[in-house]
Amino acid sequence: MTKADIVNEISKSTGIEKALVLETVEKFMQVVKDSLAEGENVYLRGFGSFIIKTRSEKTARNISKNTTLIIPEHKIPAFKPAKVFMEEVR
Repeated sequence: MTKADIVNEISKSTGIEKALVLETVEKFMQVVKDSLAEGENVYLRGFGSFIIKTRSEKTARNISKNTTLIIPEHKIPAFKPAKVFMEEVR
């Protein structure tokens, strides 16, 4: 399902025009991105959590050049589904 499919589905079920639904979905995604960029997790009860995970520093190898390099510690966004969400999917 794409963002356009989501907008169409919400518009159909609520009767709200697509442009307004699209603006709302875009704003929601922007708020989630901004919150994660600031280091804040986003919790949606009954759905899941958008969280920041920290990957520790590690050593990688370039096999073709036979060299090693250090990948520094970094943060990545992740989604952790709620138990209710997981039960519905199963």
